[in-house]
Amino acid sequence: MEHHVYFWLKEEKKNEADRAAFEAGMGELLKIENIASGMWGKSAATPERPVTVKSFDYALSLKFDSLEEHNIYQDHPDHDVFVDSFKDLWDKVQVMDVG
Repeated sequence: MEHHVYFWLKEEKKNEADRAAFEAGMGELLKIENIASGMWGKSAATPERPVTVKSFDYALSLKFDSLEEHNIYQDHPDHDVFVDSFKDLWDKVQVMDVG
């Protein structure tokens, strides 16, 4: 199963220090042991198309071997630390899970 999260940062949080901390935090998330694979990034420089959403600041994409592994991740203490540490930066978050 796959877990995709899109983040829109508050305008006042789009500074170099907040971005660097957030990027480091996403890097720490990728170290959680039950994630099969994962990556984070910014909107790609692909051509503009009516169906392409480019307004987000960051995206996180994680793969899990099962729904159970995903659920363990959701309750993992490091996931909670990430949310608690960075939720004040977010204007909007969207999650899309694919199974």
